[in-house]
Amino acid sequence: MSSVIVGGTSGIGRQLAQVLANRGEDVVITGRDAARAAAIAAEIGGRTRGLALDLTRPEEIAARLAGIAPVKHVVLAAIERDENSVKNYNIESAIRLVTLKLVGYTEVVHTLAPHFAADAAVVLFGGLAKERPYPGSTTVTTVNGGITSMVKTLAVELAPVRVNAVHPGVVGDTPAWSGKPPAVLENVRVRTPIGRLATTDDVVGAVLFLLDNRSVNGVNLNVDGGWLLT
Repeated sequence: MSSVIVGGTSGIGRQLAQVLANRGEDVVITGRDAARAAAIAAEIGGRTRGLALDLTRPEEIAARLAGIAPVKHVVLAAIERDENSVKNYNIESAIRLVTLKLVGYTEVVHTLAPHFAADAAVVLFGGLAKERPYPGSTTVTTVNGGITSMVKTLAVELAPVRVNAVHPGVVGDTPAWSGKPPAVLENVRVRTPIGRLATTDDVVGAVLFLLDNRSVNGVNLNVDGGWLLT
């Protein structure tokens, strides 16, 4: 049985793929570029293979994922950074992100659902902009709010397959955050009750929990060290 990680060629998705491969699982990782996906799969090793998949082109998803069966786990970790405000609204950028997360995520699940094992699990990636917007997060906040609702409808429609979501906060060691000015990261750290930023390993551990615990279903799990409490 396969574990499919959409967005598994870098960052949190790649680290998760490594852990699953180390557990001896058959892993399929996807990225937009076929050569890069294949190269990263070779680096991960084990029974890992890479596929090209672009969630902003949902009409191509079914063909790209053909032949993957049976499916044990699906993790939708693909994201795209979008800075979009109402005052300076980029329609093309907004449509791209909405398509990627709300249409692309759903189409992946739709395509793989007939091949799910009875105890399969799905994990979607959202983010804490759903609850703490920032300037330029208009589309990001909207789609991550949509993920919280998508979890619920998919859990009902796909039962007994479990569906959950993870919503990371500022993950200090990821490429998106590690290059930020130290003052920016320190401002978040001092407002985080655990006294440090979340790490890639923290988020991977949360995803593994959601995949493995057979009684957790329909949950939106924040991984932020309590940052939203402050």
